[in-house]
Amino acid sequence: MFRLAVLTPFAAPSVRGNAITVSRIVRGLRERGIDARAWDASLTAETAIIHEVEAERPALIHAFHAYRVGPLALRLARRLEVPLVVTLTGTDANHDLFDPDRAATVRRVLEGAAAVTAFHVSIVERVAGALPDLRRRLVVVPQAARFDDTLPYDLDAVWPLPPARLLILFPAGIRPVKAPRTPLAALDPLAAAEPRLRLAYVGPILDAEEGAALQRELATRPWARHLGEVEHARMASLLGQADVVLNCSISEGGMANSVLEALACGRAVLASDIAGNRALIEDDVTGLLFGGPTALRAKAERLLGDAALRARLGRAGRARVEREYPPAREVDGYAEVYRGLARVSA
Repeated sequence: MFRLAVLTPFAAPSVRGNAITVSRIVRGLRERGIDARAWDASLTAETAIIHEVEAERPALIHAFHAYRVGPLALRLARRLEVPLVVTLTGTDANHDLFDPDRAATVRRVLEGAAAVTAFHVSIVERVAGALPDLRRRLVVVPQAARFDDTLPYDLDAVWPLPPARLLILFPAGIRPVKAPRTPLAALDPLAAAEPRLRLAYVGPILDAEEGAALQRELATRPWARHLGEVEHARMASLLGQADVVLNCSISEGGMANSVLEALACGRAVLASDIAGNRALIEDDVTGLLFGGPTALRAKAERLLGDAALRARLGRAGRARVEREYPPAREVDGYAEVYRGLARVSA
């Protein structure tokens, strides 16, 4: 058994993607006998993290976000003379690595890491294209979906819905990269023709400007509502009440937790046609992909009007997640990375 220090921008009880991923992985590692502990950089001061990690004397440090916690993790790894593993997020690979103000920081962290993990080969290729010398240290460790200690979600108590409603669920933190306003105009004609249609957003407002813009759009659409933040333990219940789960992201870090979890719950998924979603969604097999507002409207109409199609896609999506993305595979992937590093033995 060895000690592992995990640094993350956010940890439970936050419902942000980083927090859900880290919570799932740390729990899985502990079940394997690895003494893993996570530090939440949003709640704990940097000086406190340094003091506590140094006191723990971990054999390895793992940073879940190159830009946000990578610099601190790199400093700690060098001070303690232990290997550093960095997991790339979508923001790291799709934005920060190419941002003139952030790229140098991300590159310095990645170049100082003993291993760099990504959720999908598309992210590996993107990063290796920018940093060719990093390719030999890049490893794909796919994500998984896991619900522990689930609790019910009383949707009708939050938003009373019509009988036989058709519910589209949009689970995401409200920020520009998730494109939360994209479906509204596209679905207006469907909402006018089908009074049972409802669109529910669930997730924290992570960008105040985008949140305000979304609220302005929702003010004139009684068929759509932002339900706010929902604790992760209740998400399986809420997903189970949806007819369709919608993802409109401009980019993803290889695969979205929300899409993985929707598939794991057997939901029909309608997602933007981007690399991160194509990693999970094969069009008309495990879900439907759309390339623009017109296709979004047409495919949403098709899904809402065909319960058998929704059921078929949901079954295929669940089967794929169970087959290809079980939690054990995710934990095995990280354990293998750790075993490959010089001073770690599993």
